[in-house]
Amino acid sequence: MAKTPNTPASAEVEPEPTPVGKGHATPTRKEREAAQRRPLVPKDRKLASQQNKQAVANEREKARLGMARGDEKYLPLRDKGPQKRYVRDFVDARFSAGEILMPTLVLVILTWFVPQIADYAFLAFWGVFLLVVIDCVVLGFQVTRRLVAKFGKDKVERVRWYAAMRAIQMRILRLPKPQVKRGQYPS
Repeated sequence: MAKTPNTPASAEVEPEPTPVGKGHATPTRKEREAAQRRPLVPKDRKLASQQNKQAVANEREKARLGMARGDEKYLPLRDKGPQKRYVRDFVDARFSAGEILMPTLVLVILTWFVPQIADYAFLAFWGVFLLVVIDCVVLGFQVTRRLVAKFGKDKVERVRWYAAMRAIQMRILRLPKPQVKRGQYPS
């Protein structure tokens, strides 16, 4: 930079000294503990309680949605694992007689008000019940055979009861929600 006639010689650009270290002293342990210290009981307990309830509700909702999606992290122990996922997908891909069990039971209860057809409705219910039992037994054999083919005989868990209980539920009430469409069997 060239000197101008009205600037003194000491106004020339001087390099700034480079700072040494981080610019402040390292806090002592006592200072760090004091900075992190919080009261055990908040000053506004009502607000703290509301915030806690909201946080718990948010976490519960997150877990509910995760379970409905079939997210492995949020599933209970009975639903975890690749074999259980395979069974769920297989059961959800087929029509099961158990899906009509509850609607049939509701119809039987409604027919009790009409004595002329109540006996026939009750016999029809027992027929549907027998059909459900046969369907669940067949489903158990199918699932076991497919699991052995996919995972090997020594790796197969006992899942017949799990498959039967899922098949008895109406499709819209199953948790985790069905991830496959009807006829879309797992490979």
